[in-house]
This record gives sequence, structure tokens and C-alpha cells, in this order.
Amino acid sequence: MFAILKKEINAFFASSIGYLVIAIFLILNGLFLWLFIGEFNILDNGFADLSSFFLLAPWILLFLIPAVTMRSFSDEKKQGTLELLVTKPISLFKIVLGKYFGAFLLIILALLPTLLYVYTVYQLGNPVGNIDFGSTFGSYLGLLFLAAAYTAIGVFSSSLTDNQIVAFITAVFLCFFFYIGLEGIADFLSSSFIDQIGMNAHYKSISRGVIDTRDLIYFISIVLLFLVLTVRHINTKPIGKKDLAILILLPLGLLVLNIFTHGFYKRFDVTKDKRYTLSQASTAIIESVNSPIVIDVFLDGSNLPSEFRRLQTETRQLLEEFKSENNQIHFNFINPLEDIETREQNIQQLNQRGLKPMQVTVQDAGKSSQEVIFPWALASYNEVTVKIPLIKNKIGADVQELASNSIQHLEYAFADGLSKLTNPKRRKIAILKGNNQLQDAQIFDFAKTIKDYYYLAAFTLDSVQNAPQKTLVDLKTYDLIISAKPTEAFTEAEKLVLDQFTMSGGKSLWLLDRVAIEQDSLFNAAGKNIAIARDLNLTDFFFKYGLRVNPVLINDLYSAPITLATGDGSQSQFQQLPWYYSPLVNATSKHPIVNNLNLIKFDFANQIDTLKNDVQKTILLQSSILTKIDGTPREVSLDMTNEEPNPNNYVNGFQNLAVLLEGNFTSVYKNRVKPFTISDAKNESKPTKMIVIADGDVIKNDVGRNGPLELGFDRWTGQEYGNKDFLLNAVNYLLDDSGLINIRSKDISLAFLDYQKVSDKKTKWQLINIVLPLVFLAVFGILFNFFRKRKYTK
Repeated sequence: MFAILKKEINAFFASSIGYLVIAIFLILNGLFLWLFIGEFNILDNGFADLSSFFLLAPWILLFLIPAVTMRSFSDEKKQGTLELLVTKPISLFKIVLGKYFGAFLLIILALLPTLLYVYTVYQLGNPVGNIDFGSTFGSYLGLLFLAAAYTAIGVFSSSLTDNQIVAFITAVFLCFFFYIGLEGIADFLSSSFIDQIGMNAHYKSISRGVIDTRDLIYFISIVLLFLVLTVRHINTKPIGKKDLAILILLPLGLLVLNIFTHGFYKRFDVTKDKRYTLSQASTAIIESVNSPIVIDVFLDGSNLPSEFRRLQTETRQLLEEFKSENNQIHFNFINPLEDIETREQNIQQLNQRGLKPMQVTVQDAGKSSQEVIFPWALASYNEVTVKIPLIKNKIGADVQELASNSIQHLEYAFADGLSKLTNPKRRKIAILKGNNQLQDAQIFDFAKTIKDYYYLAAFTLDSVQNAPQKTLVDLKTYDLIISAKPTEAFTEAEKLVLDQFTMSGGKSLWLLDRVAIEQDSLFNAAGKNIAIARDLNLTDFFFKYGLRVNPVLINDLYSAPITLATGDGSQSQFQQLPWYYSPLVNATSKHPIVNNLNLIKFDFANQIDTLKNDVQKTILLQSSILTKIDGTPREVSLDMTNEEPNPNNYVNGFQNLAVLLEGNFTSVYKNRVKPFTISDAKNESKPTKMIVIADGDVIKNDVGRNGPLELGFDRWTGQEYGNKDFLLNAVNYLLDDSGLINIRSKDISLAFLDYQKVSDKKTKWQLINIVLPLVFLAVFGILFNFFRKRKYTK
């Protein structure tokens, strides 16, 4: 076998055809990946990976490998040496293996110069070395298995004829049929079984960086099948019963093996961030699906920026992971703008369903153009449909950050959407009333949002005065209470009811304003008002739990603008002016509540101090480092917008604005006289959670002429802040016992190229990756022929 292998290598490199075939392979890769403008160009795509190469390589190998294998047996047949070869004292299988491994080794030698691409991406990464070697290794492994299958098909095709051209065409056809043809048939027949017989599905799985035993067994089965067929075809003996049995039983046995191992397999996600390993929460949601879920993804189209093409690819791969867990998941990618005749109608229908379009800039041949896309998905289950956003916006983020944030958010977005469809509401939330909290219209948008997840009801504490025990019993039927900006002090009886609710394991979300001042109160003739401390009678309440909300104002240079009318009469116009009492908070914590959030807007926020006790405290949100604390009472004037702030005054640093408390709480009324008698009063709580936010306006939506606006949307600037996502995450975290919210802490990041370095040294790296592989090939050829001549001239 090794003698045959050696003979194949010598014969290939002894002629110019061998070098020409490999040179064409390297030139095509070099031109498409580094020079030609298009979706395969690595430098233009801007990603620090080789996904373009692994997408392109199967198509080039589809022609390269048949060119390498076409002479394996056809040449022997043409020259009449095949009969002599089969009479040698060596088994037919070893002859075939010698030919096979000789051709496969040549393919490996052709792929070796492409490792230069890995080095290039490594050097151009931002920062240097920002490349996922695990994913790259998996992709190369997938390419080798695909090449092994192509090679087996090529060797078999060569055994069918004595004409090399016919062998080449036959091999190309068979490779094409198994790689992509079966996938086309599967799509036409809607058969996942046929799709699994094709190579593309298995290659795509490994080339992502996921090593799955099902894919490995599939490729080994293809190789073994075609090698056995080749052995049978070069056998000059008539087909006997034993041969016939092998030819029938082997394909059936391999088919049964692949079907059997489909349910018993191991998979290894070798990507750096384990992006293709679903969380337990996602898996639990998917496994509970017992009837079809149809997901329509509208992020489709060929004319997309590279970042959105990557988002499209990652979405497809995530849904394939979902489908692999449960075949009840079905998905389609739809371009609603593809048909010009129905384009406007589709846009209108999608808008009516709340799927807002997005404009993106497309670069083509140095020219920029604007395209409209719909980065949304709709999931339908048992006649119920939910919308799923694919884009995770963040104010000030460039397109790279937008892509990274969106891909980071994908699994949570889909798991959350499917959870809405499959999990019935179980938890109950009480919106507290009775202490002059925000009106229904002012929290309408957030209430509408959480109604998709939980039962929601208003709960008044006024009944405490007449029936405190009954009020407590009724409140305990809820799982969470939300108190949105109370402005009237709580009585001791009300506090006791709230305390015992916490002692019973109840969760709570508090949005407090310890300073009485509103933006609307400044819009008077003087343009000013007095900010004074607001006494809610909750100081001892929260002090016992481990924190204190101080009646001071956070003055932050990193803030949202205020919109004011300037000028007189017809000359007046609205302007956005700096307003340092509206901190813009960029969440830096990796806690799942705030991870990967847009900026969160506060108005007249207060400061939170944490105190030492046994309750665990997590700082969720803080002001920027350029913060100063303004005590109260004080005058607040719109004249601040015209004053240049002195940075030397902003030295108070980060100030706590939102804190999560978790653990076993001690009762506020332990060893204290209680305002009313409770039969089963508790002094220590069950494990529970509480979030305190030092600003009631975080939950407040604007109310326009046509009703409430979306929470976090600023109608003057058109900006969308992350308030709603933050609060929804907070509620989900407080109530979520499935771990769904923890998906948000999964750290997935894209690796990008250094645009500046690419721009400055583009020509250099193009030359390196196009010319240098050819130089390596030439040097190899010179050395090979030198030593070959030296050997045979002795």
C-alpha cells in the first residue's frame, strides 16, 4: 500500500499538471479571499476569522479533487497496467487505499499554504491575535473530512472509465450531487432525512467549530462506501453471492448506523466562547414544544452589509441548533422586499405588526447606498404569534458594536420569544397603589410589556387601615410587588404588611424618588423651582435590609439633553441642551440584568448607600465617574443649560443608582412594637430578592396626544433608551426560576480586523497571501525534483 502511495505522489509531482492544479487552487483562493470585491473578501468583510475561506473552499475543492484523482485508475486502465496491478500479492482493498491516501495526501499538501491565511488574520486582528483558534481548528477539520469524502468519490469515478476527462466530469457531478444536490431535493420535498444524507449539512456543522460524532460517522461512512465500491469495480472476478451481500448490506448497515447514532452522539463545541452550546434554559424551553413552531426570519437578502450577513448567518446557525434539539422547530428566511410589486404592501403590513424597518449603508464598488431591512422574526405556535427582535441597539454604537451586541442577544431573544409561546403565565405581579404612585397612563407601556409574561393587577394599600390582616393575606397571593415612584409617606401598618410580604419570600421592585422635583415644574416664567427632600417614611425600612436612599441629586456630566424652546414668536425653535440632572447610565456590570443593555436614562436620580449585613448586594447601575452630589434643599434652574460646567467640581465618582438585594432578610419589626397584631409574624425571611432604583422616572413613559408612548423613547431626539429592557430584565430576574435570564450573561463576541491596519497595509497582505503560497509551491517543486533526480542519477 505504501509503495502505491509513494508512486502516486511521485507521479503527480513529476509532471507539471500536478503543480498547475495546486497553483490554480491557491490562485483562486487568493484572488477571491484577498483581492476581488465581494462577500468572500476577508479584508472587506472586516471579521477576524476565515469563514469566507471555509465557505469558498468546498466549491474549489469540488473541481480540484476530481482533477487530482481522475488519473488514479483511469490511467492504469488506459495503459493496460490495472490487470497487472491486481495480480500483485496485495489485496485489492490495499491497492485502493494506496491510491486513495496518495490523492488525499496531495490535497493536504495543497491546503497547507492556506495556513498563511490564519497568520494574516492573526496579525490583522483588533487587537493582534484576536482570532478564535478553536473555531478555526474545527473548520479545518471539517474541510479535511469533506476533502476525504470528495477524494473517495473521485477515486471511485476514476475506476469507472479509462478516460480521465470522463472520470473528472463524473467525479464533479457526484461530488456536487452529494454536497449540494441532495440539499436541493430535501428543500423541494421538505425532508430533513434527505438533507442529512447530503454533505453540506454535516460540513456546515463541523466548519462552525462543533465536532459532532454524527458528522464524523457520516463522512467516514461516505469514504468507506465509495472505497468498497471502488474495490468491487476493479475486481475482475464475477460478482458472487458474498460480494452481492456486501454490496447490499454495507450501504444498509451504514445507513442504519447513521440513523442509530443520530440519537446517541457526543458533540464538542471548540469555539472560544461556546456560542453553539445552548444554555440549559433554552434547551428546557425547546424540549417542551410538542407541536410545530414556525419561525419566519425577515433578515434576508443578498445586498446586506457584512455585519448583517454575519448576523443572518449566526441567526440561521442558532435556529439549526434549536431544530437539532427538537424537530418541531421550523424556520424560513424571507426577504419581504424581494418582489417589487408587493414591496410596499409588505412594508405596510410589517409596520402594522410593530416590525419597524431599519436603514443600513451598503458599500459596493466604492459607492455607498441606503437599503431598508427588517431585522425581525415572527414565531407562531398554536395560532399565537410573537415578534422577536434581531437587533440590539445601543446609542452611540458603531456597526461593529451593533453586530456584536445583536449576536450576543440572539439566544436570549429567541428563547424569550419561544418561552412566551410555550409557557403559560404562572406568576402574579401587584402594582402598588395608595401612596400616590405613578398613574396608569405613565406606566402603561411597561405594564403592557410584562403582561406578556405575568398576571398583572393593581393592589391598593388603603385597605390596611381597616383590615390589615386581610390585606397582608391578599398581598401574599402575589409573587412580586412594584412600587413606581410613591410620593406619599407609608404608614407603619403599610410598612409592616410590606415587610411581612418580604419575610414570606415575596419579591419587590422599588423605584423611589427621595427628592421632590420634576422637569415639568421648571417650565414656568422663572424657569426654576426648589428641590426638597421627600419623606416616604421608608428610611428605617431599607436601612434594616441593607441600604439607604439619600435625598440628594446626582449631577452627572454624562447625561441626556433637555429639549427647550429658544427664540421668540415665529423665530422660536426647539433645541437640545445639556442637562446634568438626567444621567445616562452605561451598564458595565456583566450581571444578566444589565449585561449588553442600551444606555439607561434617569431624571433627578438619588444616591444609594449600601450597608453591612448578611444580605448580598449587587450594584447594578452607577453614574459616570464625572459626578457630583448636590444636596437639598436647593434651587434647580434651567439656566444650568447655559452654564459651562467646571470639571473640577465633578469629583464624587461613581454613585450607586440601582442595587439588587438577595438572601435572607431580617424583619424591620423584629424586637419592635408592631402597629397591628399578626398571628404568624416572621422575623427572618425565606431566601428572596429585592431591587431598589433611586429614581421613579426610570419606569415612566411619556404621554402624547394619541396616548402613551413607548418607554425609553425620547420623542424630541428620536433616541431609544434601554429603560424598558432594564426593567423587564429586573422583573424576569426577580421571578425567573428557569434560569432564562442567565442566558444574558453568556459572553459571545465577534472578532474584528483592525480597519486602520488593513487600510494602511492592504496591498502588502494581498501580495503575501496571493504570491507567497505560489512561491512555497515553486520551492517545493524545485526541491522535490532536485532530490528525485539526485536519487535516480546515482
